[in-house]
Amino acid sequence: MAETLTPELLIRAYEQGFFPMGEEDGSIAWYWPDPRTIIPLDRFHVSRRLAQTVRQGRFEIAVDRDFEGVMRACADREETWITEPIVAAYTALHRQGRAHSIEAYKDGRLVGGIYGVSLGGAYMGESMFSRVTDASKVCLVHLVERLRARGYSLFDVQFLTSHLQRFGAVEIPRKEYMRRLGKALREECRFAD
Repeated sequence: MAETLTPELLIRAYEQGFFPMGEEDGSIAWYWPDPRTIIPLDRFHVSRRLAQTVRQGRFEIAVDRDFEGVMRACADREETWITEPIVAAYTALHRQGRAHSIEAYKDGRLVGGIYGVSLGGAYMGESMFSRVTDASKVCLVHLVERLRARGYSLFDVQFLTSHLQRFGAVEIPRKEYMRRLGKALREECRFAD
């Protein structure tokens, strides 16, 4: 796929199980991992300590207040795959109502967030960041609550990390992922209000 990254291309790619990452030279690399990592929404694990942090309401949580700000904060690290073409394409996808962010604010300042793509009953988590302890984790809890409440069936997190494993992330074979994705794409779920 050597085309310019557009919202339409992103949607087609996600519907076929692919996702992009930007390269240092400005090019786009496409990934279709096998196995694929998901967080089963019915087995999402929250530690006691994190549940207590969520209950304490340390952060103001918002949806889609500063989508591009979340993307740029996720990219603000030594090495990143979130290049300018990626930011531009996902921001355009957000304007179409297909990409969304959950954000944590403290004293009016964006301190954590997560963003991803929503298609049917599938949410593909792309990246998260935290400038204050637990901010991104609290966003993840709120994201999963939203996905459950709105009837989503698939939460794709792409690659397994020890961080995501603590929340119940598991690897599944590509064939099983594609079966679940096909089912989820036929569902009608609404992420935003």
